[in-house]
Amino acid sequence: MVRRQQAADRAVRPKLRSPGHPKYQRHIEAAFWDEIAKGLLAEEAAGVIGVAPAVATRWFRQCGGMRPFDPKPRSGRYLSFSEREEIALLNAQGKGVREIAQQVGRDPGTISRGLRRNAATRGGKLDYRHRSCQGRRRRQPAGPGRTDG
Repeated sequence: MVRRQQAADRAVRPKLRSPGHPKYQRHIEAAFWDEIAKGLLAEEAAGVIGVAPAVATRWFRQCGGMRPFDPKPRSGRYLSFSEREEIALLNAQGKGVREIAQQVGRDPGTISRGLRRNAATRGGKLDYRHRSCQGRRRRQPAGPGRTDG
């Protein structure tokens, strides 16, 4: 009876898929292509940057041996998590929007919009929440031109 039940369970439940290895960060993949540009083989480049040779070979084959079209870092359209953290720290220190913008290297409008959008009202005071806006950014569905996660 038990064996028959196990077989029935296997017939109903879908096979569990492994999520696999998490995707490598962009700068690691960019370093791989820099090594390829220097004239190294895929396996040698893998050893230099510290990834498995199979991964490097897969990258090489998937791209046809050519560096992907856009190996550059992401555009500055959206604030990165580190920029948001820095804005939160400077805002907590009482710095002004223009001073924060100068230190972060962004337009003052971008800073003020970020502070306004991600403010939490606690006791009548606006506190900047950099973690919540980063979480919202990650949950947004991928749209045209959206490359980050």
